[in-house]
Amino acid sequence: MGLIDDIDETKAPLIDHLIELRQRLIRSVLALLAAFVGCFVFAKDIFAILVQPLVAAGQDRVIFTQIFEAFFVQVRVAFFGGLMLAFPVIANQLWQFVAPGLYRQEKKALLPFLIATPFLFSLGALVAYFVAIPVALTFLLSFQGDLGGIEQQALPSVGAYLTFVMQFLFAFGLAFLLPVLLMLLERAGVVSLETLKKGRRYFIVAAFVIAAVFTPPDPGSQLLLAIPLILLYETAVLAIRLTGRGRRPGAAAAPPAPEERPAE
Repeated sequence: MGLIDDIDETKAPLIDHLIELRQRLIRSVLALLAAFVGCFVFAKDIFAILVQPLVAAGQDRVIFTQIFEAFFVQVRVAFFGGLMLAFPVIANQLWQFVAPGLYRQEKKALLPFLIATPFLFSLGALVAYFVAIPVALTFLLSFQGDLGGIEQQALPSVGAYLTFVMQFLFAFGLAFLLPVLLMLLERAGVVSLETLKKGRRYFIVAAFVIAAVFTPPDPGSQLLLAIPLILLYETAVLAIRLTGRGRRPGAAAAPPAPEERPAE
């Protein structure tokens, strides 16, 4: 009977956590759906903003080659826009679920990174929109013109252009989260400051490989992603060095008990 009682006692907290997780997921999905509907109403206006770098590069026309392509472009624009708008709600629901099980020191360590994530991602996306995408378009559209007596003209489809823009926005947005990722890994004990210092030369090579994968094959676009990646890596190393000075060795060896989840 004692074993059965122990099993019954462990079931209740697990069921409570699963119920709470379901509630958090429902709220996140509802927030995403509401943001998606709102963005779908303004999908044409959002795409008009995304297409401005193409207009500035001298292209005044886009086409769609399939009947449903233009509609699905608006759906994708609405989804990406809705995901951006709903991210604070989704992140807050995730934090509300995880935070009660964290130690006080872990909360203080993670909360600043959680807050910084949307700002850093937005900063990377802005760099892509105002700098990287115009440079890449200027290079790629420069191949228009006479080609041995045949006129070569760019007629990008709306779907292909949206994929091109989103590739840049997400690549630069995620790249600017590199300091957050490295600092979290260092706080978790996965990597150390010395490991990051020794791996500097390997990361420089990796930065150019990542840039080659996520940007067009022109050197300008690749440098626009590789150089920020390297600078962000060095920023993370410097930040870990500065924040590490204020931590005493072994201070996290005996953390206090995590806060109890309030009874509902």
